[in-house]
Amino acid sequence: MKLITVSGPPASGKTAVLLRALASLPPGQKTGVVKFDCLATYDRQQYVAAGYPAILGISGSLCPDHYFVTNIQDCFAWGKRRGLDYLISESAGLCNRCSPHIQGVTAVCVVDMLAGVDAPRKIGPMLRLADIIAVTKGDIVSQAEREVFAARLAAANPGARLLFVNGLTGQGAAALGKLFSQAPETETLRGGRLRFAMPTAICNFCYGDTLLAKGYRAGGTRPLIDDEAGRGKES
Repeated sequence: MKLITVSGPPASGKTAVLLRALASLPPGQKTGVVKFDCLATYDRQQYVAAGYPAILGISGSLCPDHYFVTNIQDCFAWGKRRGLDYLISESAGLCNRCSPHIQGVTAVCVVDMLAGVDAPRKIGPMLRLADIIAVTKGDIVSQAEREVFAARLAAANPGARLLFVNGLTGQGAAALGKLFSQAPETETLRGGRLRFAMPTAICNFCYGDTLLAKGYRAGGTRPLIDDEAGRGKES
C-alpha cells in the first residue's frame, strides 16, 4: 500500500486538490482517506461521495499532530485490511509548525498563494521537509507574484517538486496524481519515525487548567518578558 501524508495551512485547498488528484489515478486502484481535523469538518462526506472509503478523526482539545501520530498506525492497519492500494492521510496544519510527515513516506504540502509571498518563511517542517509542494489559487494572482512565490518556496525547500494545482478546474492535478503513483509502497509503520519532532507544550494548561496566575504555572512555559525590570525581548 502506498501511504501519502498531505498537510497544509487551513483553507489552502487540500481536499479539493486531493479529490482532483485521486480522480486522475489509474483505474482499478483502491484508494482510502484518513482525515484529521480539530473541531469539525465535512471533508469526509466529500470523499465518500466521490467513492473513496474515508475515516475521520477529530482531535478536539489535543494537538492535531499528536492525535495524528498516536493514531496513524491503526489507520494504516485499517487501510491494509481493506486491501487499499493508496491511503491518503490529510492533516490539519493549524499552527504552521506542524510535523505530520514520516521518514520513507511520500509527503505533500499544499500552500495557498493568497497567504502572501512571505508565507514560505512562516511555515515549518510540513513545508520544509515535504517531497511535493502543491500551490493553489495561483490563477488569481499575477505571473510575477507566482514566480516570486515559487522562488520563496524553493528557498525554503530546495529539494521538493513544485506544482501549481487548481482544485476547482483540476489543472495540474494529473501531474500530482502521477507523482502519487510513483510513491514507494509502505510495508509497515512499526519502528517508523517522524521526519521532525512535533511541537511541544507540556504545562498545566495542557491538562485543562484555566487559571492565569503566574506563580501557578508549571511545565514547558517560555516567558517573553523575563527580567525584573519588565523589559521585553525587543528586536
